Amino acid sequence: MSEAINVEVPTVGESISEVQIGQWLKQEGEWVSEGEDLVEIETEKASVQIPSPASGTLQGILKASEDFATVGEVIASITPSEKPAGGTSEQAPASEQAPASEPDAASESAAATEDAENTPVTSGAAKFVMPAAQRLLDEHGLDSTNIPATGPGGRLLKEDVLNFVASQAATAKTSTPSPPAPPKAAPAVPSTLPAAQTRSLAVDSTVQTHRSEEIKPLSMLRRTIAARLVEAQQTAALLTTFNEIDMQPVMSIRKKYQDRFVERHGVKLGFMSFFAKAAVEALRRYPAVNAEVQGDHVLYRHYQDIGVAIGGGKGLVVPVLRNVERMTFAEIELAIGAFAKKASENRIQADDLIGGTFTISNGGVYGSLLSTPIVNPPQSGILGLHSIQQRPIAVDGNVVIRPMMYVALTYDHRIVDGREAVGFLKTIKDVIEDPSRLFLEL
Repeated sequence: MSEAINVEVPTVGESISEVQIGQWLKQEGEWVSEGEDLVEIETEKASVQIPSPASGTLQGILKASEDFATVGEVIASITPSEKPAGGTSEQAPASEQAPASEPDAASESAAATEDAENTPVTSGAAKFVMPAAQRLLDEHGLDSTNIPATGPGGRLLKEDVLNFVASQAATAKTSTPSPPAPPKAAPAVPSTLPAAQTRSLAVDSTVQTHRSEEIKPLSMLRRTIAARLVEAQQTAALLTTFNEIDMQPVMSIRKKYQDRFVERHGVKLGFMSFFAKAAVEALRRYPAVNAEVQGDHVLYRHYQDIGVAIGGGKGLVVPVLRNVERMTFAEIELAIGAFAKKASENRIQADDLIGGTFTISNGGVYGSLLSTPIVNPPQSGILGLHSIQQRPIAVDGNVVIRPMMYVALTYDHRIVDGREAVGFLKTIKDVIEDPSRLFLEL
């Protein structure tokens, strides 16, 4: 038998020493080819896939999902072997584990199978019980040996316990076991308890049955986000100013040119490209919002690398659009679409997140009406967009209904004063309410 090859956590960044195990893409006992992705690991900057170092069978998974591991640590092994012909990958290690010197192995296996058929809810002791699963076991007074374990390496997961409890409850509803015979003269419950009290007890019983708690470690991404947001609150003098924008002009342009835009560029014309272009104009007029405090100095940038907040599979990420001042509307929309796809697949890379000079966050896609976004250090400003609502406003002395959006600018008051912040947000409003300013440079 070939010697097993260790699967180690690779070096994923100069300053990164610890990672979090994400999702195992292959199961223990499965045959994999060399270079095929085995597991997804999460760093403080991005998600990375670890490929198989050789072709063979995945064995000895040592780290489950959400576990932490250090760079260089062994998390599994690969037993080199040829791809099984006409059989499943799970069958290969089973045959290897049955040596020819044990003639009774087949009979023992048959006996075990027969026993399992007679007791279908019993699968034997799990190799490892996850903490969340153990809490559920304690709550329900269950034995782990009676619950099938489906996690990597025979681990008993929370989902396994929940599924077992649900199956037991379903069985109890469908079956009619014979209860102990009560005393013949026992009064009915409704005669001793009011109806309202009876319902209360039933509800409480249901609530108690489903009450549970779970402690999970913060992901690497969430830990980084938390640290940076706390840093922003502690080191910067943050202040937020607000305004509102009539979105009717932009909505009219989108409606008029949407079909031709999609036909020409293969992507829909969204609101973000308008706000990105408006932000470029505002940053040019108020360069302090595009600057950065460096000790006793201020770094002014003459380019606009704008980060766009995108909800990904494991949290909010802010990939950066480089040199937005040189990008067309179509290029902006295509880039945002590509980042959104990568974020949903947890394939955002560290280089995608580094170097932004300003950030736009659209909480409106989640229904937010108004918020105060937090600056992403070392940036000095962030623009918050919100949901569009039909509201009555005064236009030329008349009350009309218009699609309105509240916008917010949170800024570092150390280098951006109130006049600049208000002027910046007013520029955004003017450009969005009259997009022709973008083309006439007004």
